Amino acid sequence: MRLAVESGLQEAGHLVLSRPDGSSLERDVGEFRPDVVVLDVMLPGRDGFALLEVVRARSRAGVVMLTARDAVDDRLRGLTSGADDYVVKPFVLAELVARVSALLRRMGRIRSTLTVGDLIVEPDAGLAQRGSETLTLTATEFKLLCHLAEHRGQVLTKTQILSAVWGFDAYDPNLVEVFISGLRRKLEEHGPRLLHTVRGLGYVLRAEP
Repeated sequence: MRLAVESGLQEAGHLVLSRPDGSSLERDVGEFRPDVVVLDVMLPGRDGFALLEVVRARSRAGVVMLTARDAVDDRLRGLTSGADDYVVKPFVLAELVARVSALLRRMGRIRSTLTVGDLIVEPDAGLAQRGSETLTLTATEFKLLCHLAEHRGQVLTKTQILSAVWGFDAYDPNLVEVFISGLRRKLEEHGPRLLHTVRGLGYVLRAEP
């Protein structure tokens, strides 16, 4: 489970140091200075509740408690002892990764950033950049790009795009074609094609041809 969590967080872009027991954590937490600690309660030696006190004393890291214990008193103990979130096993790895990312955002450690190849989109900041060039987009083009980037690698139909970007799904689909064409042109001014047409299905934003 530790290796799976480590892999999932690394794939999400986080720098991860994993340790199998509390002694290793105590030794390394001060030097590594993590932004977030995912702390299992059931560990060899000192349990997670005791280690939570160590983390709080030696760092300013956010803490997500991870345990099979689902009793209300255990959850309350973790939260009142200084944990920021509590995930009960069995859990979906994607949810744990999302909770870590959400905690980092609440702490101001990361901004919401989407990347596709050399394209960087920051929805919260209203910025889109391709390589070293900042893209000049209209409000609708930026909203369209954010939606495509949030679903990067996924083919979206015109109806799905209309509903998400314009808020309705019973309108002239040529509207989507016009904005896709304009957005694609601006993207390709600074690099190879990222916005692809999948004939008969829709559009997909991806780095691969």
